[in-house]
Amino acid sequence: MGLLEKIFKKKTPVRNKETGTALERYWKSFNHAIDGIIYCIKYEHNMIIILVATILVVLFGFELNISTAEWLFIIFICGAITACEFINSSIEAIVDLITNDYNELAKIAKDTASSASLILCTTALIGGIIIFLPRIIELIGG
Repeated sequence: MGLLEKIFKKKTPVRNKETGTALERYWKSFNHAIDGIIYCIKYEHNMIIILVATILVVLFGFELNISTAEWLFIIFICGAITACEFINSSIEAIVDLITNDYNELAKIAKDTASSASLILCTTALIGGIIIFLPRIIELIGG
């Protein structure tokens, strides 16, 4: 038996999916995603900071008439930060599910996941300074 035959004959484990039509499964999946958003807004304090910052940046973007390219950066970085924070929260939940005891590897997993959010936030700050600072200086008469 050749390698390809072995690969394709091997049974791949399948996740336990809910039953129903394709549309029903998509709807359930969408609702699970909404549940995740609600959870993070209710229980993850960084998510509120991210949402407030996003709202402020969008308002400043309209007020200071930023370019299309700048809008694309703002939209992308805000979405990336939000998504990264959701991933960070899920990693922390998985680690907490596995152990409540202090474990150096658990600490590393949580710390590195949160550092990804920090790196994106720092990138956003630098991008925001590049986009907004010249306009703010011009606005105040510099």
